[in-house]
Amino acid sequence: MSEKRLPVITINRQYAAYGRTMAAMLSERLGLMYYDKDFVRKTVAESGFDYEEVEKRGDDMTSGNKFLNDLMNATVGTYPDYHRKLYVAEREVIKELAQEPCIIVGRCANHVLREEKVPVFSIFLYSDVYKRVKRAFELNENGNEDIIRYIKKRDTMRNNFYKTFTGSDMTDCSNYNLCLDTGVIPLDECADIICGILEKL
Repeated sequence: MSEKRLPVITINRQYAAYGRTMAAMLSERLGLMYYDKDFVRKTVAESGFDYEEVEKRGDDMTSGNKFLNDLMNATVGTYPDYHRKLYVAEREVIKELAQEPCIIVGRCANHVLREEKVPVFSIFLYSDVYKRVKRAFELNENGNEDIIRYIKKRDTMRNNFYKTFTGSDMTDCSNYNLCLDTGVIPLDECADIICGILEKL
């Protein structure tokens, strides 16, 4: 498989649906670099954003931020909020990374690359919220908040970010080449499915 040029692979995911884990598995199998946390660092280095702020916001957006963004853009045109500035910076990094086959997690990369006419194979990972509890506990990012409530909140925030900058719902299957339920299909089998399809492209 390494002898043929693969498309850029993008992975969008619900919270705790093993997006980063799947990226690492595909990276090892396909011999491609993958960008998630490293991508954040690259964005910071090239755009001058504060690392802690970028790390904290990632590709999440609260409903309050989304409302303000929508309101300001509807009334005064382009509203230069932090999320939009960060998205513009990340978009440039995505375009740079996509010059070579790689795997990019989140950041609306599937949308960005399709707009740029870059060959892309886009994947969406999802699962029932209750099946994501184990992984959410492993991530240990909920503090004292109820784990189910936290998972749903993170899903909403990711979808807000995606919808703001793409105009589409993140969970809409028409945005992807392949959608996989990681709560039902074991991760190794998900990787097998993905690699099997890529071999035939």
